[in-house]
Amino acid sequence: MKAPKVILFDWDNTLVDTWPAIHDAINATLVAFGVAPWTFDETRGRVRRSMRESFPELFGERWEEAATFFYNRFESTHLENLEPLPGAGAMLEELRMAGIHLGVVSNKKGDYLRREVSKLGWGSHFGRIVGALDAEKDKPAVESVDMALEGAGTERGEGVWLAGDTDIDLECAGNAGCLPVLIRETPPKPEEFALFPPALYFESCQALCKLVRTL
Repeated sequence: MKAPKVILFDWDNTLVDTWPAIHDAINATLVAFGVAPWTFDETRGRVRRSMRESFPELFGERWEEAATFFYNRFESTHLENLEPLPGAGAMLEELRMAGIHLGVVSNKKGDYLRREVSKLGWGSHFGRIVGALDAEKDKPAVESVDMALEGAGTERGEGVWLAGDTDIDLECAGNAGCLPVLIRETPPKPEEFALFPPALYFESCQALCKLVRTL
């Protein structure tokens, strides 16, 4: 295995813990629009796709109104509740210093995503920071990957790692022909990712960094 030329990271719960703010905002929105609220585990299990894909299924014709409500609620709490995952900042610094081009591909709305990156002072780590609505299509479509690779000097392929914590991230990597990398505390269960299995699994940011250091 060769060291990656590029690593594109998911954001939420790959590099930062944002579940409390997401859970608060989605439940406030569900209740306001007459839908039963979710448990915390349900939120973690259901929040995968971008809003322009998932909200029409939840709220029908009122999905854009619900989206506005969600973002108003989320905006009031997301920065104060933002917490880097253990070792994420040190990992990004080491990878960048090693000459690996880094980027972000997220289904969080782009302007909120970039505010969070700025809040943590991580902007200098990334070539492109691509969120929902930035590209013509969101993850798992390849358009978001292509936008994130602009200026990287590398095209889609196995020299590009796409790292995240959900099936959407692995599917996006598969669609783009990139190396699918799973980062989360719990290892994948048998058949959990049957259609798009991870090529690599890491339990933490430190574990990913340790492997790259040996390549």
